[in-house]
Amino acid sequence: MGRNNLSGAWGEALAAEYLRGKRYQILAAGYRCRFGEIDLIARNRKFLVFVEVKLRKSADFAMAMEYVDRRKQDRLRTTAALYLSENPTNLQPRFDVIEIYAPAGTNTPRPEIHHMEDAFQ
Repeated sequence: MGRNNLSGAWGEALAAEYLRGKRYQILAAGYRCRFGEIDLIARNRKFLVFVEVKLRKSADFAMAMEYVDRRKQDRLRTTAALYLSENPTNLQPRFDVIEIYAPAGTNTPRPEIHHMEDAFQ
């Protein structure tokens, strides 16, 4: 599980479950290409959503969203462009960030989930 008992795969599974509960369909998890990685790709009736999942024990040091800096956003955009070139769609693309706070790591009974839609343009 890593040094702090948090697992990216665990966080992505939680985020996917959360999105399914909001009627999103998960199209891909851990999409990788030469430009980078997108944690989750999901869709609803209107949007094709590229989701960055940030998992932390707390927001004491910084909000998880603050770790999605300009360089990371640029990599996500480039990776999303390649995905779109391989998977054309009429849906509007959107970039979301899902923050998950799990103070007891994977043993946290109810992790706190924050979903920021259209987190960056």
